[in-house]
Amino acid sequence: MAAAALRAQLNDHIASMYTDGVVDEDTFEELRDEGTAAEVSRLFIYDASDIIDDIDTLMEEPEVDFDEVEALTQQLMRCTSSVGAQQVNLACMNFGNFYAIKYIQGCLLSLDLVRNEFYIVRHELEVMMQLEEQIAACGPNS
Repeated sequence: MAAAALRAQLNDHIASMYTDGVVDEDTFEELRDEGTAAEVSRLFIYDASDIIDDIDTLMEEPEVDFDEVEALTQQLMRCTSSVGAQQVNLACMNFGNFYAIKYIQGCLLSLDLVRNEFYIVRHELEVMMQLEEQIAACGPNS
């Protein structure tokens, strides 16, 4: 596929990410303007995945350390703000309502929502990065 067609596909994909609320347009456009969108996206995917796994592990303990869960959730929320992943952030806030009252069943259900929202953002960012790689592979004169 020609680089111009790939660029159009990339721009359409990013526009749909904004329309669908996957990422905040202002935040993400700033990253694109700085040329750091792909790198920040990679870091977000890696860090958020690790944090969610750590929260999962804590929630499986016989005695849940809710202070540590809160600290990790706050870390995840800072991580999500790096790419403007508002739906993940909102899911984290919902999760926080349950760990604040130490309601484990509510935590587990809302953690599923956090994970699902993360998966959506991760998928969309991975598609964006794949398109960018295909454009780069076309060469600078395409």
